[in-house]
Amino acid sequence: MSGTRVSEGRAAAVTFSRDPDRPHTGTGAVGSPRPLLVCFSHLRWGFVWQRPQHLLVRAAQSFDVIFIEEPVFEAEDNADRLEIQEAAPGVVVAVPVLSPAQAYRADRLQADLIRDYLRGRPGARQVFWYYTPAAVSISADLPRDLTIYDNMDELSAFQGASPELIAQEADLLDQADLVFTGGRSLYEAKRDRHDALHCFPSSVDAAHFYRARETGSPDPEDQAAIPHPRLGFFGVIDERLDRELLAAVADQRPDWHFVMIGPVVKIDPASLPQRANIHWLGPKSYAALPDYLRHWDLGFMPFAQNEATRFISPTKTPEFLAAGLQVVSTPIVDVVRDYGEAGLVAVSDTPSGIVLSAEALFAGQKESWRERVDRRLASSSWDGTWQAMHDLIRARLQSPAPEALDLLPQDAPPV
Repeated sequence: MSGTRVSEGRAAAVTFSRDPDRPHTGTGAVGSPRPLLVCFSHLRWGFVWQRPQHLLVRAAQSFDVIFIEEPVFEAEDNADRLEIQEAAPGVVVAVPVLSPAQAYRADRLQADLIRDYLRGRPGARQVFWYYTPAAVSISADLPRDLTIYDNMDELSAFQGASPELIAQEADLLDQADLVFTGGRSLYEAKRDRHDALHCFPSSVDAAHFYRARETGSPDPEDQAAIPHPRLGFFGVIDERLDRELLAAVADQRPDWHFVMIGPVVKIDPASLPQRANIHWLGPKSYAALPDYLRHWDLGFMPFAQNEATRFISPTKTPEFLAAGLQVVSTPIVDVVRDYGEAGLVAVSDTPSGIVLSAEALFAGQKESWRERVDRRLASSSWDGTWQAMHDLIRARLQSPAPEALDLLPQDAPPV
């Protein structure tokens, strides 16, 4: 979930400008022998802790990671610069800060800022890692040793998506040496478009969410007064949430309480259903999530059936399971195939079906279910996913200095 936003902490950032009279003061040791992983993302590092953060904090054990966000526009005397902050050990966030007067040439400015910043790392091998195809417009002619597209979502199907994304993704697929997908549905949709496509579905930091299985910790203050039973959701609240379904289920069971955690984006907050038994608690930190989930009775994933959810593979599914929570979900294809068919998640697409499924879970036995869950999660760690990706990267780079890209020893502690 959300952490500290970069935009809220920029006073502590250092800057990198193209002004030759202003020295480079960016974070990161110039001349480091470690290779660079330069990530282009449509998501802010501090927005929601999800796939990019899980993978890149692990990548930082072998790479110096530079996470380049989309630009912000500010009318400042020293605009047109990169603002650099350390986000995690080995990870720096670079935010292009541009003057609104320069918006018409924002792509060119960003490309120049990034190129000049990377020149401070002569000799380092560079891997470009993309989450957004839109970044090809600022990076297509920047030199690199390897190009990776981690296709975690079908961004062109999201509300407000640029019509240029489809053509930009085609360009990125042409440039990419490796393509990863965030789920089986995306893999099947793209498998004929690239000859080095690999499916890496959502994984889980099981140890983090296992904390929710512990007893004795107090209920968070803003949740403590909510009666049981509680059905909870956490994640970004946008057009992918079926607000009408949530309201209908809440109306059918006014004695059940629905705890909704997460930032509201791209939709009008006034469109959220307001009921005495629906509780909108706002965003919480990733670290705090187990404390909330520990006091829920069921997980609830009321995803809409629309273009924006057609290819999603929700990371929260294995996170709910690691927390020891049984889950009721709408029939998202990857949820059904990866968890529903195995009997690990209950699936229904109607309010009455959701209610019946939840009632069955309330009445059922959890012991054998948890045993099956833990067997399933044993093969779904972010550590394992990153190691498999890293193997593919090393093979593609065919580095003449393999010690620079060595995997961690097998007994190295996880992040």
